[in-house]
Amino acid sequence: MNKIAFITGATSGIGRATALLLAQNGFDIIATGRRAGRLEELKNQITTGRVLTLEFDVRDKAKVKELVAGLPEDWRQIEVLVNNAGNAHGLAPIQSGDEQDWEMMLDINVKGLLYVSKEIIPLMIKQQRGHIINIGSVAGKEAYPNGNVYNASKFAVDALSQGMRFDLVKEGIKVSEINPGLVQTEFSEVRFKGDKGRAEAVYQGFQPLVAEDIADIILFMVTRPAHVNLAEVLVFPAAQASATVVHKS
Repeated sequence: MNKIAFITGATSGIGRATALLLAQNGFDIIATGRRAGRLEELKNQITTGRVLTLEFDVRDKAKVKELVAGLPEDWRQIEVLVNNAGNAHGLAPIQSGDEQDWEMMLDINVKGLLYVSKEIIPLMIKQQRGHIINIGSVAGKEAYPNGNVYNASKFAVDALSQGMRFDLVKEGIKVSEINPGLVQTEFSEVRFKGDKGRAEAVYQGFQPLVAEDIADIILFMVTRPAHVNLAEVLVFPAAQASATVVHKS
């Protein structure tokens, strides 16, 4: 029987790439996200193994509880949870930040991760095994100008990953964290409120990471022997040296 991977934010970017790659490598996939049409497209693209799609926003605590509680019995043996759903909204000094942007980042990046983990962890404890992978960011390792609340949300992901590892080690559950630098996805387009030109400029003059690069790392993590936990990875494109240092031609 295939192992089951539960992936949040599977409708685009890293989540989508991870769903496709894990399916190709013998995992059954529970793909979740807010966009029903994209979930259906993803389901149609996966031609190996089983796929179950769940449409919800990770900020909706009641919906998360309802859908996880309602999983059919043959989908409840979840081996891998990829907490990928997250976003950045705006790039502004703290004194002129938008409160709605702040709430979106904290609600999705921190509270959403908690809501989903809270429902999946008991299933893993019951079977005394599992692997949780939280997608953090270099922004959770280094603050940078105008990053403030986004930085805070990703620093929280880093702290939560460490805390979860302490709490769950006795339950046989691995906890890992991946902290990417610049990955060319819809990230910057969301941050800049649909300004495609400004978003594209972020990735010009060098070769950024792509979603598939992070999916490769996730696949490597979840296929290590049972006694091995690759607890934390910081990954940059070769042209990046820190959150703020990028060599562009």
